[in-house]
Amino acid sequence: MVTDRYKVVQNTEAFAFTDALLGSGVRYETAGSLQGGRKVWLLARLPREYIISGERISPYLVFSNTHDGSGAVKVAVTPVRVVCNNTLNLALDTAKRSWSMVHTGDIKGKIREAEDTLFKAEEYMDRLGAEFGQLRKKKITGQQVTGYIETLLPVPADATKAQVKNINRLREDLKTRYYDAPDLQDTGMNAYRFINAASDFATHAAPLRRSANYNESLFMRTMDGNPLVDKAYQLVCAA
Repeated sequence: MVTDRYKVVQNTEAFAFTDALLGSGVRYETAGSLQGGRKVWLLARLPREYIISGERISPYLVFSNTHDGSGAVKVAVTPVRVVCNNTLNLALDTAKRSWSMVHTGDIKGKIREAEDTLFKAEEYMDRLGAEFGQLRKKKITGQQVTGYIETLLPVPADATKAQVKNINRLREDLKTRYYDAPDLQDTGMNAYRFINAASDFATHAAPLRRSANYNESLFMRTMDGNPLVDKAYQLVCAA
């Protein structure tokens, strides 16, 4: 049986290396637990704010620990577009957005782990900035937007009339976010705009059915990367 006291000790050991990050200006903002306490997470904001394509992007790190006794902590970079609070953690081929760290216990090991974490986070943000620049240059037509939305939100062959109606409502929601979002009006009709609309839809649109663990699932998709946003990114890159 795993006691609460054991969990606290395990969390302290697993997250010990993150204390070394505070010396680099990293600030813890919040923490919580998922799955009835089986997974614990910490959210930290990196000190550097990035200006990418003229926009402010704040990078966050999410640290999560599962109580499996391994001492491994998963780290994920979660960039947030400040103006609208959209998360833009794309699955890049050129840099990792998440990885695992194994706590070594000694002070030198903790400092080395902290430095490696910051290096990987900064590498991801630099690569992401370069990718945003390319996405802004990639113009897309209204016909392409419609095709992307239909691919992201397909209608099953055996869908009922009610299901078709609901999916069309979601499609219209995403389309509206692309064309009418106030924060995107000066962005241009391009792939970057579509990725932002997809992120806004994925994180803020009301689901057709809100399950009991909806908020937990949304948080995990935000941390690990949202499949819909990743698919939108793949679609615009393939065009």
